[in-house]
Amino acid sequence: MDPPADSGPRGPGPREPNRPLDASERAEYEHLRRHAGLRHRRLRISVASVLLALAVLLAPVGVVAAWASSQINDVERYEQTVAPLARDPAVQDVLVDRVTDGVVARVDVRKVSDALADILADRDAPRFLVDAARSLDDQLKSGLTTAVRYVVKKVVTSDAFAEAWDNVNRGAHTAATSVLTGEGGGSIEVKGDALTLNVGVVVEEMQEQLVGTTLVDADTIPGADTSIVLLRSERLDEARDAARWLGVLGPWLPAAVVVITGLGVWAAPSRRTAVMCAGIGIGGMMCGLLVGLSLVRQGYLDAVAPVAQSQEAAAAVYDTLVRFLRQAALTVLVISLIATSAAYLYGPGRGARAVRSATGRGVGAAGHALVRNGWDTGRFGEWLRTHRALTTGTVVAAGALTLLLWSYPTPAVVALVLLCAVVVLSVLGVLAASTDGAGRR
Repeated sequence: MDPPADSGPRGPGPREPNRPLDASERAEYEHLRRHAGLRHRRLRISVASVLLALAVLLAPVGVVAAWASSQINDVERYEQTVAPLARDPAVQDVLVDRVTDGVVARVDVRKVSDALADILADRDAPRFLVDAARSLDDQLKSGLTTAVRYVVKKVVTSDAFAEAWDNVNRGAHTAATSVLTGEGGGSIEVKGDALTLNVGVVVEEMQEQLVGTTLVDADTIPGADTSIVLLRSERLDEARDAARWLGVLGPWLPAAVVVITGLGVWAAPSRRTAVMCAGIGIGGMMCGLLVGLSLVRQGYLDAVAPVAQSQEAAAAVYDTLVRFLRQAALTVLVISLIATSAAYLYGPGRGARAVRSATGRGVGAAGHALVRNGWDTGRFGEWLRTHRALTTGTVVAAGALTLLLWSYPTPAVVALVLLCAVVVLSVLGVLAASTDGAGRR
C-alpha cells in the first residue's frame, strides 16, 4: 500500500532539480553573481595596479642597469663610448696644454742661454751680444713653447693619435670596467677621490716627433703618468658601489620590467587601459631620467675646479660617457609613446574612431581599385579579412620581438620598425579588400 501524499506545507529543503528559479531566487542569484564579479574585478585591478606601478618604478633603474652592464661586459660598446674623446676639440686642447706645459717646464732655458752666451764669448763676440744672449730666457721659452705646442697639436689632432687611442681601449678589457668599478687601468680611471683621463698611453708618438726638432730631450717628455683630473668628489666610492650593483642587475632587470609589465596588462580587466597607463607611466619616468641626467651634469660641472681642469673638457667627457644612456632613455620613451598611441587608437574615443574610419576607407578604396584592375586575391584575401585580428597581432608581435632581439635599439630603429609594421599592415589590409566579395560588401 502506497504511503499517503504529504499535503502539509513544504519546508526549506533542497530545491527540486530542473525547477526554474522563482523571482526571489533569481534576484538573490543575480546579486551574488554581481558581488562575486565585482570582487573579482577589484582583485584584478589591485593586482594589475601593483604590477604596473612596480614596472614603472623599475623602468629607469632597468635602463641605467642595462647601460652600466653594456659598459662593463661589452668591450666593443665601451670602445664606442670612449672613442670620441680622442677626437673632441676640448679634450684635445687640454691635452695639448698639459703636455706642452709639462715639456717646457722640464727644459732648463737658463742653461741654454748661458751656453749660447759662452759660445759667443769664446768666439770674441762683442760684449753687448754676450749680455743679450744671457737675457734671452723669456724669448727662448716663448719660442720653445710655440714649437712644442705646434708639434704636440699636430700629433694630438692626427688620425694616428685617434687610432692609437682606439687600439689601447680595444686591447685592454679592464679599461671597460675601470671607470665603473675602480679596478684595472684604461683611458678613464678612478684614483682615490679623482676621476682622471689617462692619456699617457698615447704620448709615445709625441716623443718621436719632438726629439730632434726642438730643444727637448726624450727624458723630459711626460711618460705614461700623463693624466687629466676631470673631477674630485668624496662620493665616487658610493657611485662605484652603485655601478657594481647595476652591472650585476643589468642583464636581468630590463627583462624583468618587460615581464612585470606584461603580467600587469594581462591581469587588468581592461588591457587597453592598462597599456595606456603603462606607456604613460614609463614614458614619464624616462622624461624624469633625462631631466635627472641634465641635473647631474650641472652638478658635475659645478664640482669641477676651473684651476685644475677645463670645464669644456669635463663636459665633453660627461656627455660622451652618458650619450648611450640618454639614447636608451629616448628609445624607451619613443616606444612608450607608440604603445600609448596604439592603445588609444583601438579605443572608443571620437578621435580614434575617426582615424580608424579614415584608414578603413583608404585601405578599402585601394583594394577596390585593385579589383577593378583585375587584381583579385580570392581565397587568400578572404582568409586575410576573416583572420584580421590574427594577422595584426602577428605583425605587432614580430615588431616587438625585433626590438627585443636588437642589441642596442635607437629611436631611429624604433621608427624604422614602426614604419615597416605600418606598411605591412597596410598591404595586408589592401590585399584583404582586393576580393570580389569585399567589393560587393
